[in-house]
Parts: sequence; structure tokens; C-alpha cells
Amino acid sequence: MALLEIGNLTKIFPLGESAFGGGAKGEVRAVDDVSFTIEPGETLGLVGESGSGKSTLGRLILRLIEPTSGSILLQGRDLLAADRSQLRRLRRDMQIIFQDPFGSLDPRMKVEDVVAEPLIIHERMSAASRRAKVAELLNSVGLDPSAIHRFPHEFSGGQRQRIGIARALALRPKFIVADEPVSALDVSVGAQIVNLMARLQREFGLTYLFISHSMPVVRYLATRIAVMYHGRIVEIGATEQVVESPHHAYTKSLLNATPELAV
Repeated sequence: MALLEIGNLTKIFPLGESAFGGGAKGEVRAVDDVSFTIEPGETLGLVGESGSGKSTLGRLILRLIEPTSGSILLQGRDLLAADRSQLRRLRRDMQIIFQDPFGSLDPRMKVEDVVAEPLIIHERMSAASRRAKVAELLNSVGLDPSAIHRFPHEFSGGQRQRIGIARALALRPKFIVADEPVSALDVSVGAQIVNLMARLQREFGLTYLFISHSMPVVRYLATRIAVMYHGRIVEIGATEQVVESPHHAYTKSLLNATPELAV
């Protein structure tokens, strides 16, 4: 059974009222009738230019934004039918890694508190057990456990993203949405984070939806690639198939924009 099943998912944002009182200006179909599945243990790379709807889709899947219509099944469980209490329990199995390593961490909280926050909400643990768990998580992402006493501003962008990844791993989720996790980092640091995510996927048995505008990054990490354009999935398939034999003109334009991947 697929870990995640998305069916005809749609999100429409109204544009608001006309300044002259002439009624609604219209609407934006940020995500338009999207369907796909993700198998356990795989990485689906979701690639497209800014404004294509990638991040909105990721947030819809986690119900951080409510969809207009469609279905979302996680291991056969209907996320859209879940009430607040049920959704809270389901959130143990699905987490997000944010794009901005600077804005996604509360600057007033020490690293220990940032990483422990999911444990405080979802687990009954002693303070000593939580601290030990946080130290273990930091070690797993390549940070010294002594970092628990420091604040986010004391770390580089790459280190902050490692802290965000540790937080996402705290509850041992099955599924992670990685929303452009390396786009705010320089190339060498971004490569380290991508390699870290590949290692963690093996060690923790993770399944990723990896959102990116970079075809080379997606090609390296993803099992399959889905190409998003104007809110729709215009092409999806095995990574090498999409890269070597693209069918849609937009996919070809993305590949041709990257010299080493030009077709």
C-alpha cells in the first residue's frame, strides 16, 4: 500500500473584491486537480519554478493549509476527515523541514527547547529523558550535543538547518515534506544537507516529498520526479526517465536551463 495517496487535490485562493465595488476579481488555482502516490521509503522530487504551487501543495498535504477539494490518505487514513484530536495524533507521522533556516527557528528558544518542542507536545518524558533524546538527535544530524545550551543566532545557516531537521525527526515520523531545504544555503553547504538527508532516510526509514526548483538536486536525491507548472503536475516518472526522456515542453525547459542536464 502506498504511504501517501493524493487524489484530485485543489486549492483555490480568491483574489478579493474589486476596488470599484464590482465584485470579486477572480481566483487563483494554486493547486489544480493534483493526484499522485508516494511509496514507503521513496523520495518524490517535486520540481518547478517559483509560483508553480509546490510549497502550497506540501502544506496542503500536511493540512497546514486546508484544501478546496480532493483527498489525502496517509497509510490509508483520511487526513481530511480527521478532527483536531485525530489530526494531532497523525502529526506524529508527518513533519516538515522549512526552506528558511533563519526564520523557522524561534530566536528566543535555546536549541534544546527547539528540538524538544515536539516531544513536549506529544510524549510523556522526564526532563532528563528529553535532554538525552535531544542530544541523540543533534548527534544524528552532525551537531555536537553541547549545542543544546546555545541559541539559533549562534549558528550558521547550514547548522540551523540541521537543527530544523533534528526537530523534524524528534517523533520518528514516517513522512517528511522538505520544502526547498537547501535553497537558502550556498552550494557546498546545501550539498552537505542533501547528503545528510539521504543518510537519515536510510537510517530512519523515511519517506520524502522533496520540493525544489533545482533539477540537479532533485535528480541526485529523488527516486521519482514530479514536474509542477501553474498548479498542475505536468509530468511524473522515474528520475532517469524524466531527465533523459522528458515529454512535456516545460520539463525540457527546466532541463535546458541547467547546462549539465540539457537535452
